[in-house]
Amino acid sequence: MEVKLWNDKREREMYENFAELYAIIKATEKLEKAYVRDIISSSEYETECQKLIAHFKTLAFTLKDTVPSIERFADTYKMDCPAAINRLVTSGVPATVEHRAAVAASATTSAAIVAECVQNFITAMDSLKLNMVAVDQVYPLLSDLSASLNKLGILPPDFEGKIKMKEWILRLSKMGAADELTEQQARQLHFDLESSYNSFMAALPNAGT
Repeated sequence: MEVKLWNDKREREMYENFAELYAIIKATEKLEKAYVRDIISSSEYETECQKLIAHFKTLAFTLKDTVPSIERFADTYKMDCPAAINRLVTSGVPATVEHRAAVAASATTSAAIVAECVQNFITAMDSLKLNMVAVDQVYPLLSDLSASLNKLGILPPDFEGKIKMKEWILRLSKMGAADELTEQQARQLHFDLESSYNSFMAALPNAGT
């Protein structure tokens, strides 16, 4: 005896869409696992994943009234496909695209911190040239410079600039706010700033190219 799942053409189309949605989720889960296990190349993965995501978005839009929640659909049909749900519903882009975006964002952040460090170096050196040698004038500048250097992950903990700024900040913290650096101290601080700045520029990737 043949059992029909649908009563009319509309229901039949709905169940066919359900079957297609089920197949896309299953295929995406397999693709994600294959990529994680290095069974397929990044380019193959990205091409296939983009196709599945495009099909999924079209189908999900078509089924938005009958399947308001993809997660609930997966639970209803006992689909254990967390990677697929993450890729199709949460992310919406292939993992390779996510990784490139993360690298680009990291590079942008690093570039901004580098610019901040350069600005703080120059501000501190220029201030000394303008004879701004009072502790309450010098301390904030060195504190800002030290903070920006510590935010830059490419610099090692023993980087010359980090150590020298820490030493100067410690020295200034023992002085009064109205105290001023002697001519010799100001000259030494300017030398340390210039030396640290040169080391900083040399430590940057592709410096001088």
